[in-house]
Amino acid sequence: MFRTQYPDYKALTNQLGAWAQSHSDFVNLSSLGKSAGGCDIPLLTIGRNPNQYRPAVWIDGNMHATEVCGTSVALAIAEDIIAIYQGKDEAGGKPLPAHMANAIRNTLFYVAPRLSPDGAEAILKTGRYVRSSPVNDRAPKSHAYWEAADVDGDGLMGYMRQQDQQGELVELRGEDGLALNPPVMVPRLPEDVGPFYKLYPEGRIVNFDGQRIPDPHFLSDNLYDFNRNFAHDWKPEPEQAGAGHFPGSAPETRAVMEFAIAHPHIFTWLNLHTFGGVLIRPLGDRPDNKMDQTDLAMYRQVEAWMTEHTGYATVSGFHEFLYEPDKPLHGDLSEWAYHQRGCLAYVVELWDLFAQLGIARKKPFVDHYSKLERRDFLALWKLDREVNQGRIFKAWRKTRHPQLGEVEVGGFDGRVGISNPPYEKLAETCAAQSAAFLRVASLLPQVSVELVKTERMGDSNTRLELRVVNSGYMGTYGLSSARSLAHAEPLRLTVECDKVKVVAPGETVIAIGHLDGWGTGLHHGTSIFMPWTRGNVNQKSVTLVVQGAGRLHLKVGSCRVGWQSMVVTID
Repeated sequence: MFRTQYPDYKALTNQLGAWAQSHSDFVNLSSLGKSAGGCDIPLLTIGRNPNQYRPAVWIDGNMHATEVCGTSVALAIAEDIIAIYQGKDEAGGKPLPAHMANAIRNTLFYVAPRLSPDGAEAILKTGRYVRSSPVNDRAPKSHAYWEAADVDGDGLMGYMRQQDQQGELVELRGEDGLALNPPVMVPRLPEDVGPFYKLYPEGRIVNFDGQRIPDPHFLSDNLYDFNRNFAHDWKPEPEQAGAGHFPGSAPETRAVMEFAIAHPHIFTWLNLHTFGGVLIRPLGDRPDNKMDQTDLAMYRQVEAWMTEHTGYATVSGFHEFLYEPDKPLHGDLSEWAYHQRGCLAYVVELWDLFAQLGIARKKPFVDHYSKLERRDFLALWKLDREVNQGRIFKAWRKTRHPQLGEVEVGGFDGRVGISNPPYEKLAETCAAQSAAFLRVASLLPQVSVELVKTERMGDSNTRLELRVVNSGYMGTYGLSSARSLAHAEPLRLTVECDKVKVVAPGETVIAIGHLDGWGTGLHHGTSIFMPWTRGNVNQKSVTLVVQGAGRLHLKVGSCRVGWQSMVVTID
């Protein structure tokens, strides 16, 4: 269902519950916490022995209420992971090499498909605009502002238009010079003859004085943009719109941060948004030449898979996704996950609307959202009629507004076709993202301890040679830049003795340190001029001498990669 529709909260939780019941041996449903409205924020954990910590992956969607496609894609990825755990070597309908599928089976997955349950429910059921949460607990509320309301009684809260000689919008005319039917509103040009229109959210003006109509604002009656409420480089209003009262002041964002801090073994973080067809990677506040170059090479590998399986562009948040030049966004989740949790973290803006409209790639990419020509609106109108069954543009209906007089409502609905792909395009969007991301998910470190050799030394002593190996792509610290983070602790080997005694080395806790992975990212490391590679930096040998007969309980790992255990019997 979620590959062809956008599920409401009941359908979402029913689907998650069905998976947890059908696959109870490796799927668990829990709650990340409570939303401001009292809803559980569902969290799906996929992996056998989920309490046995090991390198893990995080996937979240729908932190912006209108962007419900993120929920569907998160669910599709979860469904593909479940299939892989059942033995299917495939992701998004694309074959997955057996070793990559096996790596996924050894990985823990945390999937939070809907971070804004209150906001998404409002969007799906009423159509009103909510950025993240319907909550508006601002103290200052005595000014005039727009508040969503159902003006005509049809159960929806969309948009209103009103004729106004000073209006900034006009109806678009087609190639034949006639107004399109249903109409499309576009910015007015000097040569346009009208009629002209103002466009407002369907609702009422709080504290209206009868004359002054306030400017509509996307946060007029809802305080939060969750993606500005995280604890990396947070800035308050008005420096950062949607920031909230303090980092983590929204219960939804606080729940995410608390979970991640309690689970330091998360290495990869996928933050699903819409729309545009683009992957946005760090850095968000500095140019690429200030970024750890090994990290950058890792992201180039992600970019290669994104291009192969989705065709989406990959851009730097700083270079190509600032809404205002030289004004970085603050309190961003993926930046928090990258800088403070050491994750290979990125945002995907799902639904390549601009490519569907035939718009040439722009630099910076963010210009796609604001620099649209009339021919682009005409292409959108055609796409809506030919692919989207006319869900965006509809006839305007006259009604009476209690404050403004005669208005028209219902002529525009961007939920399906703009903010999210048409239902007819949803399945391919889900499949492409799963094919790309599950390859990224297979890159995590894989630590093991091996008994290489045992050798008797006299009557009572035995010499053991152990090898600790990381056979994964990434190092045990994660990204190169994460080495200095407190939770990226080095590996250690702990020896517990049962009727035997360790005589060399004297201690039973042995520092192993970090182990590199075999991967260095794309186009980083070897070259045609210097084709040699690194030494055996992915492993470390340890020698123990024990006295007597009995058992050794060996445990190797850290809070970052979890722990692997082995029992060695000495005769």
